[in-house]
Amino acid sequence: MEWYEAEVQVLEQAGALRSSSGHPVVFYGSSSLRLWDSLAADLGHPDTLNMAFGGSTLAACVHFFDRLITPLSPLSLVVYAGDNDLGDGRKPEEVLESFLHLAGKVRRLSDGMPFGFISIKPSPSRVDILDRIRLTNSWIRSEIDRTSGAYMIDVFEPMLDSKGRPRPELFQADGLHMSRAGYLLWLEVLKPYRHRIFTNG
Repeated sequence: MEWYEAEVQVLEQAGALRSSSGHPVVFYGSSSLRLWDSLAADLGHPDTLNMAFGGSTLAACVHFFDRLITPLSPLSLVVYAGDNDLGDGRKPEEVLESFLHLAGKVRRLSDGMPFGFISIKPSPSRVDILDRIRLTNSWIRSEIDRTSGAYMIDVFEPMLDSKGRPRPELFQADGLHMSRAGYLLWLEVLKPYRHRIFTNG
């Protein structure tokens, strides 16, 4: 986990500055969130705090949770991760195990706190593992359905074209990181969940 340390330390400092100003709505996970620079503005909610870090796996989100999330006492939490775990060759069973560890940490921090999990996205650069992504999303959804306060935000299906392949216009040239069009799509997908993300609408 040393690879993440420098960025995690920067986030710790940013979190320390914000923790004194109340309970933020926190987005946490990998670069699909980290690169959403206009997240708070797009959501129209200034108390939104982006605590994602580049290249993060779901396992790394578990590892750094107590340093990055616990001190913030968030009002609610939204996570996007798992993409890089599968891309690095981890099995769906391993990603599910990491999710269960993360859900346990969320529960211990604040039982019943709104906890949204954005499904692992389909991307052109990882089209060869779409079946593993589908399976992992399915398993995580089954666990979420049994978890108090948790809910799944499905971006997988909206990001596919009529032939079931990732829509290239939603991605940058690398076929992995999202374009502005991709974030606008996510913004639309998030709209029905605003009452859970922000708890007051």
